[in-house]
Amino acid sequence: MSKKAFSLIELLIVILIIGVFYSLAINSFDNLNKNNKKLTLENLKKYMKSLEYTNSVKLLCLDDCSSCDFYVDNNKTKRIENFLDSTVVSYKYDFFYGYVELQKEVYINSQNIEEDVCFSYELDKNGVGDQVLIEFNNKFYDFSSYFGNTPVYDSIQSASEAKESLTSEVMR
Repeated sequence: MSKKAFSLIELLIVILIIGVFYSLAINSFDNLNKNNKKLTLENLKKYMKSLEYTNSVKLLCLDDCSSCDFYVDNNKTKRIENFLDSTVVSYKYDFFYGYVELQKEVYINSQNIEEDVCFSYELDKNGVGDQVLIEFNNKFYDFSSYFGNTPVYDSIQSASEAKESLTSEVMR
């Protein structure tokens, strides 16, 4: 007697296999969407740490900040457009004076031409970055923490209070 149809067990196994492949495919698409999340100042440090580098990774925005370049181990690897604009301001914390605005740097490009640095941020080989507070679009992004997410404040006063609280806690 020859068999001309699939048994119920065979059909269930095929449906189970298709279900497993379907769930794996959906998870892969979700991961792709998460990885393509828009780059912001809030996730900049995390993004830079995720890059593969040996010595340093740097974001350098020149002139009016309309475009910025990532340098991985001093090699330009990626350009991003419209990440920031010329209203970005960087501050450094001083124990006695609080947050003090940093002066703009000058960058000498490969043709030995001076260009104004609108914004720069660098991580060293240990993942330690510049200890700065960045003001952009009425928000203040604190890049001084070594671990965790970048704290965001609504005012420079809030950022100062948080820094002073941390400083007094460390000094105890």
